[in-house]
Amino acid sequence: MNRKQISSLILERLKKEQATLKQQFNDSKSHIGYFFIDDLLPEDLATQVYSVYPSHSETVLKKSLKEYKHIAVQMDIYNPLLEEVIYAFQDEEVVSFIEDICRSKGFQPDSNLYAGGLSMMSEGHFLNPHLDNSHDKERKQWRVLNLLYYVSPDWKLENGGNLELWPEGPKGEHITIVSKFNRLVMMATHNHSWHSVSKVNVPKTRCCVSNYYFSKTPWLDNSKFHVTTFRGRPEEKLKDRVLQADAFLRNQARKFFKKGIIDNPHVYKKK
Repeated sequence: MNRKQISSLILERLKKEQATLKQQFNDSKSHIGYFFIDDLLPEDLATQVYSVYPSHSETVLKKSLKEYKHIAVQMDIYNPLLEEVIYAFQDEEVVSFIEDICRSKGFQPDSNLYAGGLSMMSEGHFLNPHLDNSHDKERKQWRVLNLLYYVSPDWKLENGGNLELWPEGPKGEHITIVSKFNRLVMMATHNHSWHSVSKVNVPKTRCCVSNYYFSKTPWLDNSKFHVTTFRGRPEEKLKDRVLQADAFLRNQARKFFKKGIIDNPHVYKKK
């Protein structure tokens, strides 16, 4: 299927749950606005997306105190269905419908997939509490929405690898949203939208299709530029201090090097 056909399926499913999605987002927008919807695509199509995911050897491993996962963004070297699915979420009608759910305007999908694309997390992998980088690669637009589509069959809460939202910050309580098969999660990104992924506990791979939307204006009026900012979990006292120091130094560096000291390779370099 091509991206237009897939976007039509996405739009059809969103429209069926429009009232519920608006209520979810409205109920949560005072902290981290979010909604999720299950059975987004026909089951056989979602299963096919999972089946053509690249092997770990074809991806980039990111491993540090902050995170442990595989990513893939150079979409033209993988099965074409993966690129079609990613860009289906960038269809003009889909974007417009999500604007309506969020009661906002001016969302711009990112054709370069800056920090987006595919991610895979296997046993022992994790993503510490963090704030996403506030801007796009050129630092011209604000990052405002994160769309996460999960495609690993039979994924359960006890598997770990689930999305965690921290409405009160990384020292508070978190909300767990299971990375359930064929589930789309959308969350607002701003200076308070702390989120993480719990450690994967099973010898399986959690696969996710990621997109970001940007805007000329930030989600919150008092927003300030920041780099991707990691923290330790409440029980990780020493790690938290190290990560806070790391974020401070990188933010200071960006005062002098507006686009960073090195070029971020996590973009789709189209031919």
